[in-house]
Amino acid sequence: MYNLTKVSGFHLMGFSDDPDLQLILFGLFLTMYLVTVLGNVLLILAVSSDSHLHTPMYFFLSSLSFNDICFTSTTVPKMIVDILTHSRIISYMGCLTQMSLFLIFATMDDMLLTVMAYDRFVAICHPLHYAVTVSAHRCALLLLLSVFLSLVESQMHNSIVLLSTCFKHTEIANFFCDPSQLFNLSCSDTLLNSMVTYIIGVIYGFFPILGIFFSYYKIVSSVIKIPSSEGRCKAFSTCSSHLSAVCLFYGTGIGAYLGSDVSYSPIKVMVTSLMYTVVTPMLNPFIYSLRNKDIRSTLKRILTWRV
Repeated sequence: MYNLTKVSGFHLMGFSDDPDLQLILFGLFLTMYLVTVLGNVLLILAVSSDSHLHTPMYFFLSSLSFNDICFTSTTVPKMIVDILTHSRIISYMGCLTQMSLFLIFATMDDMLLTVMAYDRFVAICHPLHYAVTVSAHRCALLLLLSVFLSLVESQMHNSIVLLSTCFKHTEIANFFCDPSQLFNLSCSDTLLNSMVTYIIGVIYGFFPILGIFFSYYKIVSSVIKIPSSEGRCKAFSTCSSHLSAVCLFYGTGIGAYLGSDVSYSPIKVMVTSLMYTVVTPMLNPFIYSLRNKDIRSTLKRILTWRV
């Protein structure tokens, strides 16, 4: 028997209650957030200011950077304020809002990485048809489709939580309103919640990963047929940054949820959640800029002009 409670708010778990450590955590998270915003803004400026970068690949890259800023902004500012105010309470409506925005931008990352894999597949496997297949009109449609699917996924999760009239308790074992945590707290039919969650996971998790794997399977099959080693290296170099971002995002995201099912630990859940909600968006600009000489040269020109 559970103590069934109608709640007006939830209590988020922090990384530490030690007053001395709180100041260190505040400085660390504030620095990470500023680096994330600055890095992604610079990447967007680089793409928008250089006409040579006005291609589908960089269009999706700048969209990913903008989405990463929004993704991080759904969780980190609230966490920083909680450290300053020594309060981890979030209202019921505030929790639903944060969860909705989190799901929208997390799913957008998922969709954009899949679309970027498709872009690389067409560019390498069908270069003669690239301009027609990945036209500006089609890029806009793919972006709008990604936004639409993200909104649908968010509303599906919201509908499950809104059907819950009471919760077992109000403690969320994470630093934000994690959808999986809210489902576990709900006193509604857990079997139905689990079924809907797994169906959503298959649609928005398995199929995008399958699409990325298929794209890279076709890419590798085409690249190994290139006779010159220089040509093969050049082809692989155009995919290395995207592949690194995919491994980082999916690796940390899958680890956060599957790892908690294998051996549950609140600290482990928060650390893995921090990796894909904060660290991954922070590292993406470095992954794409350090391995791309066009972006490096544009950023150098922007920073030199600013100075």
